[in-house]
Order: sequence, then C-alpha cells, then structure tokens
Amino acid sequence: MFQNTKCECGHQNPTGTVLCESCGKPLVEDLPLDSPLEMRYDGAARRSQKANPDLIDRVWNFFSSVKIAVYLIVITLIGAAIGTIYPQENTFINLDDPAQYYKDTYGTWGQIYQTLGFSRTYESWWFVGLLVMIGTSLVICSLDRVLPLYKALSKQQVRKHLTFINRQQTVYSGTLEQDPEAWTAAFEQQLKRKRYRVWRDGTALLAEKNRFSRWGPYINHIGLIVFLLAVLGRGVPAWHMDQYVSIDEGQTKPIPNTNYYVKNEKFTVEFYKDEELPEGLKGTNRAKLYETKAVLYACTQYCDDPVKDPVLTEVEKHDIHVNSPLSYKGLKLYQYNYEERIRLISVRPMLVDSQTGQSYGPFDLPMNNPPLTYKAGPYTLKLSDVFPDFGMDEQNRPMTKSRDPNNPAFVFIVTGPGLPEDGEIYIYFPLPTAEDKTLQQQINASFQKSGNNSGRFSFQVGKMENVKFSQYTTYLNVRVDRAMPYIWVGAAISMIGLVMGFYWQHRRIWLRIDDGKLSLGAHTNKNTYGIRAEVAAALGKTGIQVDPKALDNRRNTR
Repeated sequence: MFQNTKCECGHQNPTGTVLCESCGKPLVEDLPLDSPLEMRYDGAARRSQKANPDLIDRVWNFFSSVKIAVYLIVITLIGAAIGTIYPQENTFINLDDPAQYYKDTYGTWGQIYQTLGFSRTYESWWFVGLLVMIGTSLVICSLDRVLPLYKALSKQQVRKHLTFINRQQTVYSGTLEQDPEAWTAAFEQQLKRKRYRVWRDGTALLAEKNRFSRWGPYINHIGLIVFLLAVLGRGVPAWHMDQYVSIDEGQTKPIPNTNYYVKNEKFTVEFYKDEELPEGLKGTNRAKLYETKAVLYACTQYCDDPVKDPVLTEVEKHDIHVNSPLSYKGLKLYQYNYEERIRLISVRPMLVDSQTGQSYGPFDLPMNNPPLTYKAGPYTLKLSDVFPDFGMDEQNRPMTKSRDPNNPAFVFIVTGPGLPEDGEIYIYFPLPTAEDKTLQQQINASFQKSGNNSGRFSFQVGKMENVKFSQYTTYLNVRVDRAMPYIWVGAAISMIGLVMGFYWQHRRIWLRIDDGKLSLGAHTNKNTYGIRAEVAAALGKTGIQVDPKALDNRRNTR
C-alpha cells in the first residue's frame, strides 16, 4: 500500500504515485538512498496498485499482471502443441466416424485423444477461451501502463529534485568553474547536434529524444489484439470456411454453406517420364501436373427448392492447379488431390419398340440430377424413381446402397400412342452386368404380370460414343478466409511496434546548476552504454573531461 502526501514542491500527487509528478522526488523510500530509481513508468500511479480494491479492481489486477499473461501464453502453447500430436478432424475428407478412425489408426492413445476432444483442439471452447483471456490481458495490461506513462511524459518538468537527478542510471556532479548560463547554452547545442529536443529553465535543462520508442510495446500489443480478434473471427461461419468437395468429370456440385456451384469440365493429369525421374523412382507414376478445368456458378433461383432445378449463372472460369486456385469474391477453390476412379457420367439411350423394331431417340440421361421428363419420338418418358447404386433389400425390394452412381437404375413411366393413359413402367440399367440383366428382366416381367407394362419397349445404348465416363475424381479444397487480411494487418502493426522498441531507445538528460555545482542525471530504457557515451562526449566538448564508465551510477554504488 502506498500513502502519498503533498510533495515538498507543493504538488499534490494521486494515491499510488512513487515519484512526484512535478519535481521527481521519491515519495516511497523502498530502495537504498544511493540506488538508481525505478523509472519504468516514471513512478506514475497505476490502477492495479490501488489500495483496498473492489471486485472490478481485483479482476483488473488479475488481467494486468504480466505473470498471469505469461501463464496464459504458456498454457495456450501447451494446448496448441497437444493439438499437433495427431491430425485434427477437420483435415480429413468425409470422415464419417472420427472415434472409430482414431481408435483404428492410432490405437488406445488415439481413442483417448479423440474422446478428450483434442482432435478438435483449435475450435474447442477452452482453446478459444484462452485466446480471449490473452486478448483481455493484453488490453488491460496496456491500459494499466500506457495511460499513466503518457500522462507522466506529457507534463515533464525541466527542473527536477536533486535526489531524482542523483539517483539516475547515469550521473555526474562537480563544481562548474565556467559561467553557468554560457556553459548550459553550450551544452544545449551539443545535445541538439545529437538530435535531442531541449527545454531550459535558466540553468536547469531537460533533453529528450526518441520518446516514440516507449510506445513500441503498446503498438505491438495493438497488433496482437487485432491478430487475436481476426483469429477468433474465423469462428464466424461467414468469415471462414475450409471444406473439401469431390467432383467427377462433367459433374456439377453445390459448394456447402454457399450459394455457389462448381463444375468439373475436365480433369487432366500429367506424369513424369522415366528420364525425368531419379534412379530410385524410375518406373513409378509421379504426377507432374494435375489440373481441373472448373466453372463456378452462382445460384439465382430455386436454390433450396427440393423439386425444381436451381437456376445457375456462370460467374468465373479457371483452370485450377496447385498454387493456382479459382478465386471469386473471397471464395477460393484449390486443387487438393485426385483419385483414379472410373465412373459413368451420362448415357444417350434409345427407346426401342419390339413390335415394329423402330428406335426413338437418343435422349440425354445424366447420372447426377437427371431431368424428370424426356422425349423419345412420339413418346414421353417420366422419371419415376432413381437408384444410384442399385440393390435389393431383405424383403426383395429395390433400394440403393449409396448415393454414388456405382450401379445406377432408372424407373420410367412411358406414355404415348398405343399405350394406356397411365402409361407403362420400365426399369433401365445403363450398363448392366450379367446379374443386372437378369434382374432387369425379372423386374420388368413382374411389371408385365401386374399389368403395368406389356413388354413392348426396351432400351438400347447403341454406339459407345453415347456413353461418357469419368476417369478421375478431383478433390477441391474450398476456402473462405475473410479474416486473413486482418491477420496480416495485425502482424504488420505488431512488427512496427517491435521495430520501434528494439531499434530506438528513449533517452533523457536532466541537469541543474546550484551555486556553481553541476548535477546531471540521464536515463534510458535500454543501452546505457550509448547514453553514457553521449553524455561524456557532450561534457568533453564543453570543457569537462570524464570517463564514460565513471558515469555509471550502478557501478559507483557497488
């Protein structure tokens, strides 16, 4: 607890002040009389030193403690390090069962890691909470120190108390044989040559330079606060997205959580030739370039309508390859990976009338998002049901094993001349295996027995150019990071603060002449060797020769 009274100079100081705000006389003698003064905040009162603090002051004191800030940073670093032991869940594509994956891949420790939530470390409540606490500590630490420091530096007095001068880092005292006014003026000119700003009060003098460097740590804090706010902003869905989309050639897919669709017009992969590979890798397939010709669409109508097809408008087109993403209004699509996987994209079948032998068509039948109605000559085909990966359940009913078009089957209702008003039902396998052909015949036969078709029609693909395959599936990394510019701004501000604090030093020199006796004190927040050399040089140019080492008050008091 500090108990301050009015200083002998007549200035009334706030409670908690260590050095008089006017003359600099120490108000609390907690150090030996010949020890240098603590000048970190010029002895100004800080809120964290308030006597009898209330609840708000206790919270303020907690976050204003540098020790607490260090603890928070260390705990955060430990938590971040734990998060790197095993891969995070968000780095995987289509990870359906994280618990099973970590158990199978990393054993018991992996299971414990996932159960404790460390596989989601950087989005967990405790990690975000630590970042918030660090940010709060930065704000309160800065306010607790910068406001009193600014107040103290903005109203410095020229004539300081002798005790204040004689207890600085660098000191000199001696008898001055020259005219005090003339000598002070000459000393002032020497300091100005060294880029000091000088204020005089008769034979008392205050010289100062590089005060701006004192704000370096606080500018660094501002940068770190902006950086932390930007990192926390990544938790806002509209500000950050990092997902993966797999697209077959010719396929158009919606980008999750956006109003955009992306189409893979063509995927190309180029491999290194054997002569381009080192000896140990010859004979292996090493990708030299893989590229997706992508088109980005914006949905303008029926975007969430489960019945109607969305209306898409092309907004961007780009050949995506490594380090060359498709970029549009903050949305970036990166080439992440590819997989060689043969898939059926579309077919152009014909409707064959077995009675006349006549064929109608062909018509386009895509495997993904097929239209509901098709025209084949005078006949209309309405799509009744789609089974992307056809199979039969335990009750011998048609079903799909997955959403991927691995073994598609389409159920059509055919209407037109010579057919009942309700039409006839047929099932069609675009590329049936022998088993599928038998199954197709059985299902159509069951429709025929139930009176739903007469067996009159069948489907025929014809030429192989009527069948389109996808050889590759490409994986695109979809990123939205609106916080990144602010992260860079915060980093730049922080770097400016670091440079200010490291490469410049705040230097001040006080002197007064009383009855022919010269008393000089100087202080800097770093590099005391430099200020001693400057003071010794200025004294030497004005007729007082002194060894710079002799100016070290700490050395003199040992």
